[in-house]
Amino acid sequence: MNSIRRRLIFWQIGALLMTGALASVITYTLAWDGFNRLRDYGLEQVAYSIVRHGVETENDEELADHGQFVSQIWYSNGDLAYSSLESVGPPPQKPGLNVLRWQGQEWHVYTLVEGGLTIQVGNPVANRARIFAGIFPWLLLPMSLLVALLGGFIWMSVGRALSPLAHVRAEIGRKEASSLTPLETHGLPDEVAPLVRTLNDLLASLDAALLAQRRFIADAAHELRTPLTGVRLQAQLARQAGSVEELEAPLSQLIQGVDRAGHLVEQLLQMARLEPEARKTNLEPVAMDELVRQTVAHLSAQADARNIDLGVGACVAATVHGHALSLGAMLTNLVDNALRYTPAGGRVDVEVQADAEDVLILVKDNGPGIPVSERAHVFDRFVRLAGAEIPGSGLGLSIVQRVADLHNGSITLDDTPGGGLTIRVRLPRVGGSASRPLSAS
Repeated sequence: MNSIRRRLIFWQIGALLMTGALASVITYTLAWDGFNRLRDYGLEQVAYSIVRHGVETENDEELADHGQFVSQIWYSNGDLAYSSLESVGPPPQKPGLNVLRWQGQEWHVYTLVEGGLTIQVGNPVANRARIFAGIFPWLLLPMSLLVALLGGFIWMSVGRALSPLAHVRAEIGRKEASSLTPLETHGLPDEVAPLVRTLNDLLASLDAALLAQRRFIADAAHELRTPLTGVRLQAQLARQAGSVEELEAPLSQLIQGVDRAGHLVEQLLQMARLEPEARKTNLEPVAMDELVRQTVAHLSAQADARNIDLGVGACVAATVHGHALSLGAMLTNLVDNALRYTPAGGRVDVEVQADAEDVLILVKDNGPGIPVSERAHVFDRFVRLAGAEIPGSGLGLSIVQRVADLHNGSITLDDTPGGGLTIRVRLPRVGGSASRPLSAS
């Protein structure tokens, strides 16, 4: 299992065990060295005791080795005067402490020459090792207890250190889509608090998105109700018609109602595609002058049907990095909005200007314009000018604003000289690299 708790415990207790093992090795080395020094010093003391008391002594305990050491004495002529072994012991060595191998074993011996006698006391390393083996476990006992206590402390401390994460997880688990309140950050560790703050930002964004979605669905349902009710009413009237002449009027109204509903659905779909939660779209070079010409050509039949002069004015070659489909939807809604509000016999012109940094798109009409006091609200969803009799959904300029925001652009509304409205959309030439997603600002 990919568990932070287990990783922390594994590495900390592993480090503790390695430290304990290293400390044990160092303790063993130092203790063994000290033990050997002490035993060597003991050999020296036994040798001087023999010199002090001579070979004949009433205190046999001083010379008795009890299997721990071997004592030997030679005369100056080399004859063996005394040996604690029945057999021959290690051969005489030079004065002082000596290490030698005798009969397949390593020996430590201390040799002392005094008063014409050579006194030698020694013992094998194997005997020392057996004695030390009985002592060393007691030396390791404190280290073992310390490792066990620290291991338990690490286990508990890791659990307590990670408890805020468990608390955050439990609190997130209790959240519901209808209540995405921020998580509590008071008292959280410094390592957890930034994560919780980021989660709170995400919860706030999600809550705003869900709220916008619910509002969008409610507004869409409300706006669809009116054209659908009209369609139903005209269908009932057509059903009651007694002749072909009587059927013509309700069928014509029925077609208009279906067209209005279709237009509204199309704009709702465009709006949904522009939501911040929609998938990220890569930018690409878009020739705005060509896109303007295509849009005007596409809507020319609609302009002719309304007896409106729709044309392309000054249009310089200009390219921006953006999303071609959304920019096309923006231009379509700009021109369509101008055509809807421009009276018959009017004029709508579309221009493209550019400088070193930005591309400016202008849509000019000679319609009734928009009062300055109402211009701040015309970009809201489903908002239409009070008293307007012109059919529409109130989504056109909202879509335009959203596309401009997605491309880090801006929109201004001005009066057209001689009457009417001029909409200026300013887009940066380079919004980012071709792989950068559209901004959600």
